[in-house]
Amino acid sequence: MAITQAVANSFKTEVLTAVHNFTASTGDTFKIALFTNSATLSKATTAYSTSNEVSGTGYTAGGNSLTSVTPVLSTDTAVCDFADSSWTTATITARGALIYNSSESDKAVVVLDFGGDKTSTAGTFTIQFPAADASNAILRLA
Repeated sequence: MAITQAVANSFKTEVLTAVHNFTASTGDTFKIALFTNSATLSKATTAYSTSNEVSGTGYTAGGNSLTSVTPVLSTDTAVCDFADSSWTTATITARGALIYNSSESDKAVVVLDFGGDKTSTAGTFTIQFPAADASNAILRLA
């Protein structure tokens, strides 16, 4: 199985048909779910599924809701950012994650590949999002 970091192809067309609303506080609900190294996630992923999702102490299926920051323009690139997300007192191992829109039939947005298994043992497992700029934002349209 493999996890390949990518923006979901289905998301690209859904943005152009106004399926997703990233506006802070009034937009859709976005979530991040963690997956094991047995998961197959890539640009072809179209929706969240529980198949090979992480399980363990401190983690609930479906993952965490993300706090969205209203998209802005950085130079000539539109960027979207989320607040970091954590699972406390967690005993889990994850290889990657899926950001998805739970307000819109769990449609896939972005697949994250951690580059290897990441583990927490009765500790805090944190997803730290990069700077919201044209070169680093987790989601950017140039």
